[in-house]
Amino acid sequence: MGPKAKKSGRKKRKITKAERLKQLQEEEERRQREEEEARVKYEKEEMERLEIQRIEKEKWHQLEAKDLERRNEELEELYLLEGCFPEAEKLKRDTRLLSQWKHYIQCDGSPDPSISPEINTFISLWKEETNETLEEVIAKSKLVLNLIDKLKLILLETPPYDLEDKNIIQYQGSILELQELLHLKFNIATEILLRQASTLADLDSGNMEKVIQDENVTLYVWANLKKNPRYKSVRFSETQIGFEIPRILATSDIALRLLHTHYDHVTPLCPVPTSLQEHTATVTHFVKDEVKNEEAAISKELQEEGKQRENESSSVQEEETKFEEQGDSEVQMSFVQEEPEATKFELEMKLLSETVLSAQLLLIENANEKPCFFEDNEVDLCQFTTLGGVYHLDILELPPQCKPMKGWMIVEILKEGLQKYIYPPETTEDVETENAFPPIEVTLEVQENVIFFEDPVVARWDAEGKHWQTDGISNVSYKSEERLITFSLETFGPVTLIQDSHINMPFQSWELRPLDVNKVLLTVTTVFTEIQIQIKENLCMLASIKLNNKKHSSILEGKWMTPISFICALKEAGLNIFPSGHSHFYVVINYKDPLVEMKAYRQLALLSSAFAFGWSKWNTLKEHLTEEPTQKPNWTNLMFSGDRAQRLKINENSEAFSEALQEETEFHSTLYHMVKDFASKKAMEKIRSSNCQFIDSVCYMLLSTRLLSYS
Repeated sequence: MGPKAKKSGRKKRKITKAERLKQLQEEEERRQREEEEARVKYEKEEMERLEIQRIEKEKWHQLEAKDLERRNEELEELYLLEGCFPEAEKLKRDTRLLSQWKHYIQCDGSPDPSISPEINTFISLWKEETNETLEEVIAKSKLVLNLIDKLKLILLETPPYDLEDKNIIQYQGSILELQELLHLKFNIATEILLRQASTLADLDSGNMEKVIQDENVTLYVWANLKKNPRYKSVRFSETQIGFEIPRILATSDIALRLLHTHYDHVTPLCPVPTSLQEHTATVTHFVKDEVKNEEAAISKELQEEGKQRENESSSVQEEETKFEEQGDSEVQMSFVQEEPEATKFELEMKLLSETVLSAQLLLIENANEKPCFFEDNEVDLCQFTTLGGVYHLDILELPPQCKPMKGWMIVEILKEGLQKYIYPPETTEDVETENAFPPIEVTLEVQENVIFFEDPVVARWDAEGKHWQTDGISNVSYKSEERLITFSLETFGPVTLIQDSHINMPFQSWELRPLDVNKVLLTVTTVFTEIQIQIKENLCMLASIKLNNKKHSSILEGKWMTPISFICALKEAGLNIFPSGHSHFYVVINYKDPLVEMKAYRQLALLSSAFAFGWSKWNTLKEHLTEEPTQKPNWTNLMFSGDRAQRLKINENSEAFSEALQEETEFHSTLYHMVKDFASKKAMEKIRSSNCQFIDSVCYMLLSTRLLSYS
């Protein structure tokens, strides 16, 4: 081992008390210096921040003041532009009158359903017609259904302020009478067919089978002539449509009828809400009073001007001839008469403008109370919609059959007519087993033109309660590819399929894009589908449908219809994207002030011929000037509060919402004037030259879909 290292002789020097105090003092001075620097920095930053705030606030106030200065001017210009709405309504009135005149001069023998004597005469004459076959009734039903559709369309298209209570009662009464008479005719024709069942019996089974298919009706009739207890499975025309009947029916004198009407004449008609009529009437009376007051003021002014002119004319020199004085008088009278005519027209348009405004506001008002239902299984028709028509399922007593005798056919006609077979019977004392009357299995075909996004729900009609209900139905199975639904039914009667009315709400996104002059494309995307609607002038068309990102064909594609007819057609096809006044009880929505929402839709419609608008995650409006279609437009976020429009600094990728204003932009009282700041002359010319009916149709579709609240 080597020698050990020697320990160092130097020892660590201890810090003296004075040095420690000096060190602490230096640290304290450094800490104070850093705090002072931080304080000064904070005060400087705070002063800068406050100065920026002051400048921004001052700038904000200046912008507000500037906006306030030109508010009246902008609102007046907007009022002139929105004159297209009363103008479009006036054209609608003229069209309704013209259609009545066209029907009158056609002289095709069909009645005008809006004229009570004509429709009553038609009904009375048809009641007198007897011994009509099913084919004849089906042929006549096309005219009857057309009359019913016309009456329903009158009730929907005529604004509330133009509909009187007596007219509503008359039209709805005519609809109900036509519906009841049509169904009665089907019953009578079925009885005539069943009397001849023995002569139409199938050679193999010995029973009678009849199938009639039409665009509006599909009829299946089966008569049990052989009463074979082993024949329990009834299938029509080698299809899977039919029944599985119990032994007691297989051995009875019965007939089975499946009458599938592609329309619904069972669900009660929607009443015209009284509160809406009263509300509209109140606004209308208010405006009428205002118009009367203005007329009185104008009349007084005209009288004063007339007196003033008379005084002036009396001071004219006496050398003027009598002829000249007479000429002056005529000019004066003409001036006085022409001015009231022009003023009267302005007042009429103002009245019409106010009533149209009121009617548009009613379209987006939310109901205050949810409808009450008293039974557990009753179908809420505010939440669900019947689709695919009604299946009238009946077990009928087989009437006496025709018998040939000496070249004649003798038949016994029962006074009470066609009778229903009660199943299960009211008394079951003679029956030994408890399961002698099991539920009957039914297989139906779902109408091909109707879209169900989920498995349909089966509902049956309660004749006593006058409503649809879901009890008494079991073992429901649905084959979507074959469009067949099978279920067991305790008692026969009208049956329908229902779907949630709000299955496509709320919307995931939407876009309104101009295509051409007075033509736009409205795209609404939901969880299940993407619907594209083209709008031009006073017409709408279904452009395309996508289900699960795959194109789906529909008979509605390519058919131009008026907005109200188009909306009805989409609803009947299962494509309901139109909220009702009660929809907010069933869908989570973004509640908007109705007046602000209505103003937004009206102004979007005004700008739609040159600008594209779309959904934003901030639930503001996205805008893009699309003079030429682009794949990736540069969207701008807009915020509109009813009396102020502004461009926002944020975009769709921003982390948080902010009302900060886009640099070098200003406030405006309307959307129109805000986009006017950066729009091209060509775009503004498109807007000013837009057709009034086109703007009105776009506005109506926006009001009907309520995109701002339901997306």
